[in-house]
Amino acid sequence: MPRPVPKTCCANRRVRRAALTLAATWLLLPLLAQSARLVPVYTVDVAERGGAALQNAMRSALVRATGRREAADDPALAALVADAPRYVTDWTTGSRGQPQVLFDAAAIERAVTAAGRALWDPMRPLTLVVLDPARPRAAADAARAQLDRVAAERGLPINLVTLPLVDASGRPLSRDALLAAAQAGGGDQLLVGRGDTAAAALEWTLYTPTATAVPSWTGPLAAGVDHTVDVLAPQPTGAMTLPESTVHLRIDGVNTLTDYATVTRLLQATPGLRRVGIARVAGASATFDVSVRGGAAGLEPLLAAQPRFTRTASAVYLYVPASPAAAAPTP
Repeated sequence: MPRPVPKTCCANRRVRRAALTLAATWLLLPLLAQSARLVPVYTVDVAERGGAALQNAMRSALVRATGRREAADDPALAALVADAPRYVTDWTTGSRGQPQVLFDAAAIERAVTAAGRALWDPMRPLTLVVLDPARPRAAADAARAQLDRVAAERGLPINLVTLPLVDASGRPLSRDALLAAAQAGGGDQLLVGRGDTAAAALEWTLYTPTATAVPSWTGPLAAGVDHTVDVLAPQPTGAMTLPESTVHLRIDGVNTLTDYATVTRLLQATPGLRRVGIARVAGASATFDVSVRGGAAGLEPLLAAQPRFTRTASAVYLYVPASPAAAAPTP
């Protein structure tokens, strides 16, 4: 006859499990803090307090909120522009001493949603930008200023950096190796523009953790940022008529802190998912609270193109890490 397990033993095990989960969560927080950047979507520089300046500021906020340049002149959002003063909650001063207006984020988001337009989660991936070949200092500073201006207009966090794109023997690094280098440098994805300083157009390539297909296009400096946002920001679809709700998304196969950080990074970079946050950690599973239109059914098409996640049940997915060989340089 089996001996009964003392209640104190079971209680101790529960306490140990809870302690381990708490410890894992605290250890994970510094990694997750690097996964995305909060964009101040509704804080906008203004030339003056009132009139056309406020309306232009609202147009800027709408472009950042949706990720779409056309939002500035979208007839469906015209009432927001016309009534811009009604959405002002405060005034402040920016880091350079410039006046700034603070708009009511919740009220604007309700109005944008009611108009059937998609919102882009303000927690956005930090994109490291590499120009190949590297520019001389003066040219690099000029490029940085232009890239930063366009990125601020579109609401994309970026940083122009220098990263090796080839290995010691001169062979191009693989997609996974480039992403690993970007993430080691504090970024979430990598945008590479190839072409010398005199070139009118560069060959752009975007490396993201959420897609195996590597998008590429040709265009000037501004086009590098513009097209990146077009790729990342959610596309207007029929799902916009569905209510947004919170889904408990469980990811299995999360065995290490690196896995936790990678999974969180992947979810936060998935267009259409909003407010991704850890709800609980248990063993090799992590449950996230994510806001998505259409609930669990709306979640499926968003994650269907993500090669690292395999659906096993409704709102339950298995995380499949990249194989070590995938990060090796291409032959």
